[in-house]
Amino acid sequence: MKTKWLLSSSAVIMGLVGLAGTFIPEEISKILGIASTPVTLILLQIIGGLYLGFAMLNWFTRSALIGGIYNKPVVLGNLMHCIVVFFALIRQLAEQFHFLLLILTFIYFGFAVWFTLVMRSNPLSNQSKMPV
Repeated sequence: MKTKWLLSSSAVIMGLVGLAGTFIPEEISKILGIASTPVTLILLQIIGGLYLGFAMLNWFTRSALIGGIYNKPVVLGNLMHCIVVFFALIRQLAEQFHFLLLILTFIYFGFAVWFTLVMRSNPLSNQSKMPV
C-alpha cells in the first residue's frame, strides 16, 4: 500500500486549506458568501489551524509504517476527518450546488476510501518488497 503518497497528498491539500484559512479568512468568507464578523473570522482561523495541524501530522508520519495496528491513531483521525467532511459536503451539495464543493466532495471521498484501505491493510505483508 502506498501510504507515503496518501499522507503526502493529504498533507499538501490540508496544508493549503490551512494556510488559506489562517491568513485570508476575510476573502474566504466573501467567497463562501458569509458575513465577515469577528466570530466568523476567528472560527475560520481556528479551522485553518486545525488543518495545518493535520497537515503537519501527515507530513511527518508519511515515512512511518502505517496500516493495521501500526500508527492506527493517525489513520483513524484522518479517516474520521475525511468521512465527516465528506458527509457535510454531500449535505451542502443537496441544498445548493457549487462546482468547488463538488470537487472537494470527490477529493474527500477518495481520501476516505484510501484511508479505509490503509486501515484494513497489513503493512508487514509487503515488508520484503520495501527498500531498506
